[in-house]
Amino acid sequence: MLRGMRKASSNWLGKTIMAVVMGVLIVSFGIWGIADIFKGFGQSTVAKVGSTEISLNEFRQIYTDRLQQISRQFGRPLTPDQARAFGLDRQVLQQTIAEAALDEEARRLGLGQSDDQIRQVIMNDPNFKGVGGSFDANRFQAVIRNFGYTEQRYVAEQRKVSLRRQITGTIGAGLEPPKAMIDVLTRFQNEQRAIEFVRLDAAQAGQIDAPSPEALAAYFEDHKVQFRAPEYRKISFVVVSPEEIGKWSEVSDEDAKKVFEQRKDRLGTPEKRQIQQIVFPNVTDAQAARERLVGGMSFEDLGKERGLSASDVDLGLVTKSSLAAAVGDAAFALPAGEISQPIQGGLGVAIVRVDKIEPGKEADYASLAGDIKREIATERARVKVADLRDKMEDERGGGASVIDAAQKLGLTAVTIDAVDRSGRAPNGQPVANIPQGLDVVSQAFNTDVGVDNDSISFKGGYVWYDVLAITPSRDRNLDEVRDQVEARWRQDQIATKLKAKATEMVQKLEAGGKLADEAAAIGAKVETATGFKRDDTPASVPAAVVSAAFRTAKDGVGQTPVTGGTEVIVFRVTDIVEPAVDAASDAVKKLKESLDRAQTEEQVASYVNKLETDIGTTINQAAFAQVTGANQQ
Repeated sequence: MLRGMRKASSNWLGKTIMAVVMGVLIVSFGIWGIADIFKGFGQSTVAKVGSTEISLNEFRQIYTDRLQQISRQFGRPLTPDQARAFGLDRQVLQQTIAEAALDEEARRLGLGQSDDQIRQVIMNDPNFKGVGGSFDANRFQAVIRNFGYTEQRYVAEQRKVSLRRQITGTIGAGLEPPKAMIDVLTRFQNEQRAIEFVRLDAAQAGQIDAPSPEALAAYFEDHKVQFRAPEYRKISFVVVSPEEIGKWSEVSDEDAKKVFEQRKDRLGTPEKRQIQQIVFPNVTDAQAARERLVGGMSFEDLGKERGLSASDVDLGLVTKSSLAAAVGDAAFALPAGEISQPIQGGLGVAIVRVDKIEPGKEADYASLAGDIKREIATERARVKVADLRDKMEDERGGGASVIDAAQKLGLTAVTIDAVDRSGRAPNGQPVANIPQGLDVVSQAFNTDVGVDNDSISFKGGYVWYDVLAITPSRDRNLDEVRDQVEARWRQDQIATKLKAKATEMVQKLEAGGKLADEAAAIGAKVETATGFKRDDTPASVPAAVVSAAFRTAKDGVGQTPVTGGTEVIVFRVTDIVEPAVDAASDAVKKLKESLDRAQTEEQVASYVNKLETDIGTTINQAAFAQVTGANQQ
């Protein structure tokens, strides 16, 4: 519909008609009392906490940043539907409201943070330190830019964070978990158990005769829903991305060699040198120090005199580009083992010594040609993608199907005759011709036949798709799934027999029998597992057995079905080791730190909830839905 409106309004007559239509709509809004969407709390504010308004644009920026961070962790874009399924929308809203409540409280308490204090916080952040261990302005800019911040926005955000920490730090101060809690949790986490066990599988179930036609039919009727055919959809789609278009592009050696020559220095492995450096306030001090070094004094000893650690003096194995220009030129002109003359740098006068030289390796065109050509082809394809996107949208706007539009533009459309929601074909196998990471199936199940669907963003390009047909879910008849029904019936028969046999074994063991004797009687062997904790995964012991063992007393017996009941494990707990609690151990210290954090977080959460209630919090659900995409369903 949107494409149709855009196409209709592309000429003077269409523009006139659309202007009249929009005018009528605006007047209608005014008549029906909806004019307040243009003012006040309604549209431009997502939430209000006390006197702080969280604007729609501000929340959109926060929400988008969080989506991008999580997408980078997943390695693929996170759709609005997926974000809502994970509860990310509510989580970000609650966090934003909590931060606003703390900001309100900071203002009420008159808390502040000077520019110098904020500057020190940022300059002491290890994420922004360069090779020499000091604050690196270039690294600072690169890191915050990578996370979508400008310098002004980052500084403002850090000021707020610092004030919030003043409040939350006070709330959590002095909290300490009780000793009894630490002791109980330590014993719970570190308790060890040992078991002996026997596996019962199909071999112990005995002969399973084929079911009679009547028995199979009755089983099918009782379990018909398990064999129901899912809904299938026939879909077509076309991918237009730099990677896909780049496959069709040919790049000559001449073009590739031009790029190679331009990047030759960066493509090769640069020379590296192990360098020691000490910086002095002036040339006189530097020259005097050099004479002492030439006379046999080591850099380490000279560094100690000046209050420097070994890591302050030794820059490590570095490239020339990682050093200041003057220092780099001098250091990379020295032979190994020699000491430089004083070097005037931006922060003082330096003296360097080269300990070791690791030669660089010149780039080889033959080994890099393929990658360079692919990169050139992909870059050229980006321009082609933008052009094809516009042409494809025009074709779709004119009513063309995906297949017809693709054929007209010389693209290859993929048609899948039948796929279910899980991406499987009727034979139960995954559909093979859907590109990795393309979520076209779930999109296709959220639309219908004949619907003009919006394109999907994919790998820097676009995917257009149509639903061509829908085959509804239906009950299958027995003849269609006879083999599957018989296999499932056989599994159930095995599970029933194994459960009965395991129950009989457990009863004998509880009456004083030995596991070794019972195992020998059924042709099974006794296995053991010792010294495992609750969270351990001992070899050959399923997690269900570990869990059951910790619910069983010493010398107690039990049974646990695994792999759908076609295997049952009968076990006896042979030993329980309760650990001593060593308050000085690293494990106990880590547990205490974890409990400290948990108590602090709980205390802070309660405090913030009380703040939000006292200050007053209002949420604009319509604006929230607009940002998170909930209103597009």
